[in-house]
Amino acid sequence: MSEGNTNELLKKLEEKYPHLSKGQKRLADYVTENYDKAVFLTAAKLGETVGVSESTVVRFATQLGYKGYPDFQKALEELVRNKLNSIQRMEVTYGRISQSEILKNVLHSDIEKIKLTLETIDQKAFDLAIETILHARKVYVIGIRSCAPLASFLAFYLNLVCEDVTTVSTNSSSEIFEQMIRMNEKDVIIGISFPRYSMRTLKALEFACNRKAKVITLTDSVHSPMNLYSSCNLIARSDMASIVDSLVAPLSVINALIVALCMKKRKTVVSTLETLEEIWGEYQVYSSDELNPVSIMDK
Repeated sequence: MSEGNTNELLKKLEEKYPHLSKGQKRLADYVTENYDKAVFLTAAKLGETVGVSESTVVRFATQLGYKGYPDFQKALEELVRNKLNSIQRMEVTYGRISQSEILKNVLHSDIEKIKLTLETIDQKAFDLAIETILHARKVYVIGIRSCAPLASFLAFYLNLVCEDVTTVSTNSSSEIFEQMIRMNEKDVIIGISFPRYSMRTLKALEFACNRKAKVITLTDSVHSPMNLYSSCNLIARSDMASIVDSLVAPLSVINALIVALCMKKRKTVVSTLETLEEIWGEYQVYSSDELNPVSIMDK
């Protein structure tokens, strides 16, 4: 994100400041000096902190040019995301709560991310992703760093549905392009990336786009650089202010993709699973590795 976009909210505060009411100026002063704390406050809590009414806070947001307080808070989130490192974000969010409250707070935060994703995800984009994957000759999946487990999980289950699935190994840029060298317009790549965004993933999507392959992205925002080369954007919220990225909502979207694909190709999936059961039995894949719940209970 450019420096101009990062400072957009601060510029608005500066430009509008002379025209704000006395209470709104107090809000502007607080937000400018404490945006790292303001981002986590509801409209009512921000008003209480500054000493103004909730309605004044809402009017303040619209006066700055935002549709409402949620829109203003999104601008704050973008600002904080670019201004603070992960350790600072964690300290701001969890520094004032006790150890006993952490489990509850983190789980509630994850629940909130799933709710926000459910409210905003584009059903048409989801349906397009399903059809694109089903009609692809080959499916490539790429995710780097914390997104690598998501990519592996998705590719594992896509193998039940699709003829040819490759999880792109991402140890180096040269390896990425070597694995994608035969990619063409009949193929699709699914790129998974969340802040901090991966340049290697972005380059892979650019390469796929140049090869006329279909590009599907799973990322956190319509403003994500991953969407530059994609015609099918799946948005899932992950901006939990912590040292650890919250990837619960993206995983839920992946689960939905897998279920939808399996339902579309029910006969293929059933046949594949039956074949796998036979192979597992023949080669005793799980016989020495599977726990028997009954025998455990007997002990």
